[in-house]
Amino acid sequence: MVGGLVIGRSGANPVFRAQIENLYVEAMVLADEAYGCFAIGRDLGDAAGDAAHRIALACESLKTTTRMMHIIAWLLHQRAMLAGERGASSKDAAATLGDVLAADAALCARFDPAVQRVVQESERLFDRVSRLDRQWRDSAQRAPVQAMYCELEARL
Repeated sequence: MVGGLVIGRSGANPVFRAQIENLYVEAMVLADEAYGCFAIGRDLGDAAGDAAHRIALACESLKTTTRMMHIIAWLLHQRAMLAGERGASSKDAAATLGDVLAADAALCARFDPAVQRVVQESERLFDRVSRLDRQWRDSAQRAPVQAMYCELEARL
């Protein structure tokens, strides 16, 4: 159950399902963009011979990749719960998004505008998903009677 919704039933809230699917597509597209931008940035850094730039780019690449992996893993777990997969529960560690890895604004200011945009978009997407996660969890905690009813209904 997430946000007072029964997961794994065909009757799960279609808005919740659509949000998860849309965010998943958005995250995958952004992850692909990030891969391309950082690959081009590495090539340009190698051509310029600027070791400090290459190291800064590698650090931000790792942070952005980790941020995207957290988002995608959380979304995949939500999809698994919606599909009713065994072992996928709101009590799993994978059901928690985790803490954000903030980008270093001073380093990012030196990057190509496309790389800066991808880093900023990944932070914004993480913030959006994090807000949704908190809202769904808060709504589940505010309605314990509804949550118990949904659990009972799921068991029957």
